[in-house]
Amino acid sequence: MKVDLLVAEIGSTTTVVNAINLGPPQLAGQGVAATLQEGGDVTAALELALEDLAGKLGAEELDWNIFMAASSAAGGLSMSVHGLVYEMTVRAAREAALGAGAVVKMITAGKMTEEDLARLRQIGPKMILLAGGVDYGEKETAIHNGARIARLGLPAPVIYAGNVAARGELAAIFEKAGVKAYFVDNVYPRVDELQVEPARRVIQEVFEEHIVSAPGMNRIRSMVNGPIMPTPGAVMEACKLLYPLLGDLCAVDVGGATTDVHSVAKGSPEIQAILESPEPLAKRTVEGDLGIHVNAGNIAQILGDRIDIELGFNAAPLLKKLSVIPEDDRELSLVKYLRDAACEIAFKRHAGTIKYLYGPGGRMTLASGKDLTGVKTIIGTGGPLTRLPGGREALARLTGQGYGRELYPKAARAAIDRSYIMATCGLMARRYPEQAMELLLDSLELKA
Repeated sequence: MKVDLLVAEIGSTTTVVNAINLGPPQLAGQGVAATLQEGGDVTAALELALEDLAGKLGAEELDWNIFMAASSAAGGLSMSVHGLVYEMTVRAAREAALGAGAVVKMITAGKMTEEDLARLRQIGPKMILLAGGVDYGEKETAIHNGARIARLGLPAPVIYAGNVAARGELAAIFEKAGVKAYFVDNVYPRVDELQVEPARRVIQEVFEEHIVSAPGMNRIRSMVNGPIMPTPGAVMEACKLLYPLLGDLCAVDVGGATTDVHSVAKGSPEIQAILESPEPLAKRTVEGDLGIHVNAGNIAQILGDRIDIELGFNAAPLLKKLSVIPEDDRELSLVKYLRDAACEIAFKRHAGTIKYLYGPGGRMTLASGKDLTGVKTIIGTGGPLTRLPGGREALARLTGQGYGRELYPKAARAAIDRSYIMATCGLMARRYPEQAMELLLDSLELKA
């Protein structure tokens, strides 16, 4: 049996393979397997998912024209970010990294110390993002940090997205040290101006070129003849695809290891006028302590004693051996509870806030963070939201929860990615935007 596209999403706990036909756009079938195979090789999970897909399609063999993949297995795209001032270039660089689907493992501001370098060596990121200074402003810090990083001899490529005046000297430093370096537009070219999209695009391209995200991924690279992206980056691409049609929107992606919140939102002019610092149009936050499987214990710890009281039973024994797929009613109740809590905590961390300052002139009102007040659609994706009951209700509770200060959506509809193809459509978006849009709207049960 032949299909136009195969798109694999290799997650920390499950691997999904979607078979897509393009004319007319149709999800032909979906195969699923547990990623946590013996030995940790993600290739085994992909092969099992392909077998599952073939069985569901009633095909002895599968053939395809293009094979694409998204991966967040083994931590996905781990990066470190290094800049000049945290609230300026470091923050801008972090937004670029997270929006591209990275997991930021380390952040430094100012000149890196020996302790910083030792920690960077220990972390061993798959990519390093170096920034610092507005264009034609301070450049000494970026050059200092670039030289120190180059001397470490790490295999990670470096992306420089800082002061253009430092490019020439840094290029010579990296070339002499044999470090693969990429130079893109400054993420903070002028005061109060963010420019993160050029860096995001290059991060995703470098990820695909240097993909080493989990045991077996090098073998998967040889199987795939289309693009490979970090899964969160693919979800962000799907959000950006929907934005011209739906306006301000959010997507909550609850997974086994993390809970990510994506927003593409301009916000209101009133809030923009009182923002302390600029926010990107497209923003992603990743909460590495809110995974439903790998980090279930962390969520329980955040919730404390209320988890047992509200569930009506002792959750501790189940948390020690929680199955990827709930095996009984108690496990189902616990996983749903953890999912709902992860949604609420992650969304609160993503949304901006209003604060009041008092001085000689009286009270001043300031806004900090992402303004979500204009969001009209909240999308749920990831296994716990799309495969377990109550996902739409969990998202609905995120509307109007501002308590007077948080910049939450005032009135938004909840939409569930019922076919679990949001990352797939994000991968498709660059080559087949119209087909990706049609499939995505169908999965979300929304009209164009």
